[in-house]
Amino acid sequence: MWGGRRIAVTVAAGLVIVSTPVFWLLDGPDTGQLVGASVQAATGVGALVWAWIQPAAEALDSAVRTGRAEASGGGRAHTGIRRRGAGGSGAARVQQSGDALARGQGSGAGTGIEYTG
Repeated sequence: MWGGRRIAVTVAAGLVIVSTPVFWLLDGPDTGQLVGASVQAATGVGALVWAWIQPAAEALDSAVRTGRAEASGGGRAHTGIRRRGAGGSGAARVQQSGDALARGQGSGAGTGIEYTG
């Protein structure tokens, strides 16, 4: 999702950097117009650089090398990340999750990323 925003900001910044200074400079600029064009171009370049160096706006949930989880008697065990809702929000990463074991009727176990209702 951030990739699309980054492209949109890049395109918008490029248009801002180029648009007004071009119109000013095509009409025989005076000193004020040259200074204004330079300031506007520098501001646009600064905004463009800022947009590219910003980290992704989405939160990153992470679970790494989790231990073993065990559920019994209708319980639930999970060794990764649990999120509420259909898709959750933000990025998530699970690496080397531990074993999840369920014993007994109605028990459940899982590893990785689980979305709950």
